[in-house]
Amino acid sequence: MKNKAALLIMLLAIGAQGVKAQDSQGTTHRFTLQECLQYAYEHQDSMKNARLDIESANYKVKETIGIGLPQIDATANIQDYLKVPTTLLPAEFFGGEPGTYMPVKFGVKYQSSAGISINQLLFNGSYLVGLKASKTYKELSQRNYDRTKIATTTAVTKAYYQVLVNGEQLKLLDANVQQLEQQVKETSALNQQGFAEKIDVDRLNVLYNNLKTTRENTVQLLALGYQLLKFQMGMPVTDNLIIEDRIENVKLDSTAAVTDTAAYRNRVEFALLETQKKLNELDLQRIKSQFLPTLSAFGNASYNYQADKFGDLYDQRFPTTIIGLQLNVPIFSGFQRLNQVKQAKIAVEKSDNILHTVKNGILLEQESARTTYHNSLRSLHNQRSNMELAREVLRVSKIKYEQGVGSSLEVTQAQTALQEAENNYIQSLFDALISKVDLEKAFGRIE
Repeated sequence: MKNKAALLIMLLAIGAQGVKAQDSQGTTHRFTLQECLQYAYEHQDSMKNARLDIESANYKVKETIGIGLPQIDATANIQDYLKVPTTLLPAEFFGGEPGTYMPVKFGVKYQSSAGISINQLLFNGSYLVGLKASKTYKELSQRNYDRTKIATTTAVTKAYYQVLVNGEQLKLLDANVQQLEQQVKETSALNQQGFAEKIDVDRLNVLYNNLKTTRENTVQLLALGYQLLKFQMGMPVTDNLIIEDRIENVKLDSTAAVTDTAAYRNRVEFALLETQKKLNELDLQRIKSQFLPTLSAFGNASYNYQADKFGDLYDQRFPTTIIGLQLNVPIFSGFQRLNQVKQAKIAVEKSDNILHTVKNGILLEQESARTTYHNSLRSLHNQRSNMELAREVLRVSKIKYEQGVGSSLEVTQAQTALQEAENNYIQSLFDALISKVDLEKAFGRIE
């Protein structure tokens, strides 16, 4: 089956061929589609990173909360004045001549201090807005996780359906190979008895060899399909994977394409943009809050030590204790804050415009997916009917040939037509399954 998905399978899985011989040494898994998805949610690297982003967002919220908690610091230092500072004082202070100065050393050689300080934020508008923003940021990380999960579900489901379709194609080819092999034997026997020409045998042999080649290619494509499925699941390529679903159990019904004009709200992309808009609105509030005063309380307690000899440094201590309030009132910032507010308002407006565009885009995508799905179902029905008709034509052609009222060329042409009809059926089956996934994604039904 020639299609883009098959080409993607070969490109992604070509690197796995080198370890194909080791597959039998790995763990064997027997999974349904739901089990494949559950495995992917737990082992796919993008899913792991999305969960880590949520964990990081939780820590970010706690970090923001910590800004409003008491901030406590302890300090200690020791100083050795190799040269004690000297200051000039009027000499008349010491009985000297007026207008002259006397050098006097202030302080001692060794000084040390140890203390503790505490600051407590009492009011800050930006902090209060920041608390709201941190929770919205956490919501954004959850939305991103949902988006990653949906992308993983879509990729795994499509790869799973590719394996199912290749398996169905292999079943049809096996039946054709068996039927054509029997026909070659019967025609060869008729040729030996003089009831069939050698060219009849040659035509059938050509078809038979081509059919075997197609089967071998399909077997390889099926193996590559398994490799891609394991890749999408985050499963080691050395593990063995056996799928347990049957393609006939996949429901393809037209009721799935019912139009819902409000379904755009189910899309995680729309929810992400709504969350981004909330962040922009909170940023606007944060900038506006910078016009408000801030109030904080502080306290400091310390001990100072001084001595001319190092051994006597800690013999005496001089305590100091301070408590107070600090109020900061913004007055003028050169219109910086005013212009920041205007920029933030523009960002909010742009968010509204983007939401409107995305909404229309989602509605268009939904209509396109619905039309494609309907067309795929119609094509699948037609190709299935054509395949059954081709089988009937082949059956009648063989009967006519056996009864001597038909030619071997008719049988050969009927056999070729059947193979083409089966290929068209397999392609339309794959298209229908993929369009079903795209439809569910477009209407936000994949969670």
